[in-house]
Amino acid sequence: MSVHEIWPAARGPLEADTLASLYPRGTEPTLRVNFVASIDGAATLAGLSGGLSGPADKQIFGTLRMVCDALVVAAGTVRSEGYHALRPGPKGRAWRTAHGLAEFPLMVIVSGSLDLDPAQEIFSDAPIRPIVITHGRAPAERRAAVEQVAELVTAGDEAVDLAAALAELHARGATQLLCEGGPRLFGALTAADLVDELCLSISPLLAGAGPGRITAGPSASPRPMSLRSILTADDMLFLRYARTRP
Repeated sequence: MSVHEIWPAARGPLEADTLASLYPRGTEPTLRVNFVASIDGAATLAGLSGGLSGPADKQIFGTLRMVCDALVVAAGTVRSEGYHALRPGPKGRAWRTAHGLAEFPLMVIVSGSLDLDPAQEIFSDAPIRPIVITHGRAPAERRAAVEQVAELVTAGDEAVDLAAALAELHARGATQLLCEGGPRLFGALTAADLVDELCLSISPLLAGAGPGRITAGPSASPRPMSLRSILTADDMLFLRYARTRP
């Protein structure tokens, strides 16, 4: 397996440092979203995204985690995908420290209900204490349980205020954010006009009818994006789009 660049340059196979340079850290606070989809638009196979992935996708997935300050993910995705602790490998940690970053990225979970398992490895094996973002009406008993394993941040009174949540992360120095979904969180971030980049992996599969799209929730106004790079490996495409600014 090797990743090649198709556009804007034609080159490859790409070394790890070159691949990382194609996902640059912004000079301004940036929210980058990463998803995989089939060629007919499915976000999952058998309810999980893993069936759409492959070795190259996992390499890019790891690269995106390596270059971010914090990974933001919804509680439903944490449960369904069985998230483990956020631990880049030795090469990833070495890259981070060489570039002046903390050895481990921050794990951030968005949850209105706080329906989380404190024994899940995302908490029990975490190298640094995760942050859980919720709202003021979250159940008190669940608050107490989550506070045993994570820092609880309240953003919003009756629903999570995503703009306030991101502002809180920025204030803590986590300005380069990566979101891995799920679709409802992506949809809410889009509706709030908070998405700066989308990294979309296209899997060479026809999934057929049934699975949902990578975004869900209330409708939002269309937002133009500009294509920044196209990579390929094993018949997959890896597209990076960035917000088109006036």
